[in-house]
Amino acid sequence: MPRPGGPRVHEKSKDFFGSMKRLFKNLNPWKYLMILALILGFVSAILSLIAPNKLSKFTDEITNGLIPKTEKFQEINEAMSSNMNPDAMNEKLPEIYTSSSVSAEDLNNFTNIMYQMREVNDEEKAMLFMSLPKSVLRILYDDIVIDGIIISVDDQLEMINIMSKMGEETGSEKALSLMDELPESVYNVIKPEMNMKKIKAIATVMAIIYVCSALFSYIQNFTMTTISNKFALTLRSSISNKINRLPLKYFDQHETGDVLSRVTNDVDTIAQNLNNSLATLVGSSTLFLGSIIMMFVTNWVMALTAIASCIIGFGFMFLILKNSQKYFALQQKVLGDLNGYIEEMYSGHNVVKVYNGTKESIEEFEKLNVALYDAKRKSIFLSGTMQPIMGFIGNLGYVAVCIVGALLTMNDYTTFGTIVAFMIYIRLFTNPLSQIAQAMTSLQSTAASSERVFEFLDEDEMSDQSNISTHLDSSKVSGNISFEHVKFGYDESRTIIKDFSVDVKKGQKVAIVGPTGAGKTTMVNLLMKFYEINDGDIKIDGVSTKELSRENIHNLFCMVLQDTWLFDGTIRDNIKYNKANVSDKEVWDKLKVVGCDHFVRALPGGLDAVVGDTDTVSQGQKQLFTIARGMLEDAPFLILDEATSNVDTRTEELVQKAMDKLTEGRTSFIIAHRLSTIKNADIILVMNEGNIIEQGTHDELMKQNGFYANLYNSQFEKTA
Repeated sequence: MPRPGGPRVHEKSKDFFGSMKRLFKNLNPWKYLMILALILGFVSAILSLIAPNKLSKFTDEITNGLIPKTEKFQEINEAMSSNMNPDAMNEKLPEIYTSSSVSAEDLNNFTNIMYQMREVNDEEKAMLFMSLPKSVLRILYDDIVIDGIIISVDDQLEMINIMSKMGEETGSEKALSLMDELPESVYNVIKPEMNMKKIKAIATVMAIIYVCSALFSYIQNFTMTTISNKFALTLRSSISNKINRLPLKYFDQHETGDVLSRVTNDVDTIAQNLNNSLATLVGSSTLFLGSIIMMFVTNWVMALTAIASCIIGFGFMFLILKNSQKYFALQQKVLGDLNGYIEEMYSGHNVVKVYNGTKESIEEFEKLNVALYDAKRKSIFLSGTMQPIMGFIGNLGYVAVCIVGALLTMNDYTTFGTIVAFMIYIRLFTNPLSQIAQAMTSLQSTAASSERVFEFLDEDEMSDQSNISTHLDSSKVSGNISFEHVKFGYDESRTIIKDFSVDVKKGQKVAIVGPTGAGKTTMVNLLMKFYEINDGDIKIDGVSTKELSRENIHNLFCMVLQDTWLFDGTIRDNIKYNKANVSDKEVWDKLKVVGCDHFVRALPGGLDAVVGDTDTVSQGQKQLFTIARGMLEDAPFLILDEATSNVDTRTEELVQKAMDKLTEGRTSFIIAHRLSTIKNADIILVMNEGNIIEQGTHDELMKQNGFYANLYNSQFEKTA
């Protein structure tokens, strides 16, 4: 068990798949809700993958609305070119020669140009045609109608003039400025225009996708939170019920901290990781695989570019992870050593001071502190590079996609919207990897915690008592107890009580003494049915304890133990623990009997003063409270297990008188190491190695000058 204050290092599961299989089996009552949550997470991830594709179309539609209509411009050129048809020109020759708008000079130029056209190729013919006099061109050209807009001959001629200038200019900015000089009719045909209806439709679809994705994600998280908390509630209830069914043997063999850790830390780990890991694993895996598929569907060249750039970054990341792991492990080890050393020095502070060990302790502390500093510095530095590396991976992917996308756009292999979509796909591709790794780590921790919880729930329970019908009424019990050839061992290889027999009559005060390990407390545990005897029998008023339920037996006994226990609450509640209809007067009477009333009256609030199992109340005062608590219990039998071990000599005399009153009318069993406290016992049972070797009153045993006399005299000598 780790030292208190030390870090709790996550264990790895011994059987990951077996543990997870059993965990999901226990989640069976919520399987449909869990399936629904996982489906919603999957659908939410799919919607997140569809959204960039829609965004690409949305971007392209907006971009197209900012660019002049090149197809309309081409349509105007084609219509104007049809006017240069030779057949059409021949048909209009008579009109040219007879028109009054054509001067003699223009007619002469027309004749010369027509003569030159016979000797040149088509391209030169077009240039010569454009050099015809305007008066002639006005006759050759017809008005053009595009999308209901009339482009007159003059506008066509002006357009030809501007376009001829475009051919001489270089640079896109100059070309765009010349386009602004086009005639109004031409500009109205080719001017940029957004398809708002289509844009609104795409925007609506995108809004629906994002809202549905967020809604599904919310429902999924809410559902998984509900499942994990209900499962944790069920586990805690199962553990609570299990604790009440476990034999005392289990708690003797396991540390309290380990049991509490299973109830708290392990159950919380399972609940938190179930809430986060499963949903994250499904969503992230879907996003990771889906983003790869969508990238290749959208543009395979850019997909390869994005994946290649990200792989380079992930190579750096995994290299750092590999090197940083050893420093994290070292950090946990050194931190545990440092915390353990601090705890030892703090608990033994007085010893360190008395033996002048301050210098050595500080030197050792500095050594551990420097080691922790070095390990934390390296681990934190390396772990701190993870976020920048993740940013580098994303940025590297963005840059690579932008460069390749720009080259493809220039060659009309893709669109600007595709580049925008890939920027999102890169994020959807890189983020899930770290989330998947984290989820898998959490699942390992979940499996380890579930193993500990299920191991606890699988422990052997006390024998079933559902068939027991015999019941003894505590108000009618006489108080006779007999042990008949009782044999018991905690395991088959070691027998503690070999052959124990004794008859205890009503109202007798029985003291049990003997060296450590003689079986004194074991006998009481058997009497309370905390353990089942191997052989023989224990009878209460002639009724075997085998025929009585444990609850019935516990109601017949009042116990005051060596180990004191107070819960956080008022003194009144601690004294009245699990007893109803007890007045304050009765509580004060019991406190007065044990000689603790003056202490309680001195506390702020008196009986309402809040106490607990802390150092605010001394061990002796705690013992007095527990004795007063026992005095309120109206039971025919009394067990005192070293009840006066934590009080001083003066208080012991007061408590001894209280004990005499407490034992009146009760059959009492007193386990004591201070033999002076049991001089007035009716029977003293001297135990050694599981057997009664002597029995009688104090005076009788002292006269025998045997084992008891040696114990008493040796203790008296030490006390003296």
